[in-house]
Amino acid sequence: MSKVETQVESLMAEILAGTDYELVDVDYIKERDWYLRIFVDKAGGIDLDDCQKISEQLGAKLDTADIIGGAYILEVSSPGIDRILKKDKDFVREAGKVVDVTLYAPLDGKKLFVGELLSRDEKFLYVKDIAPLPREKVAQVRLHIDF
Repeated sequence: MSKVETQVESLMAEILAGTDYELVDVDYIKERDWYLRIFVDKAGGIDLDDCQKISEQLGAKLDTADIIGGAYILEVSSPGIDRILKKDKDFVREAGKVVDVTLYAPLDGKKLFVGELLSRDEKFLYVKDIAPLPREKVAQVRLHIDF
């Protein structure tokens, strides 16, 4: 995690303290421009008003704290129904749900595995009916969506 992301997480902790919102993730990434993406959720989901309120509060704190030296685009949104699982708490919360696991390189000829998330430890990701997947080979874990 970058220094900016760590400092923004601290600011978000102040903003969200005592609320029913949960900070899911912070991404500070260079695409064509620099983007600061904040993903927030709450029981029942968040709406546009929630995102706007949090964006205004964070924007004001960022202006005061002067954490980011140059221009950037601030986005506050829901992590979505196909959210990426990154943190330990994500894996605990979503245990029992079906996930899509993408690997960096094929394992037994496959890069994509779909199954019920059981757990994760320091070395492996455990998905029902699939051999333990070494964490260093896992590129991404997302909640699965059936269309």
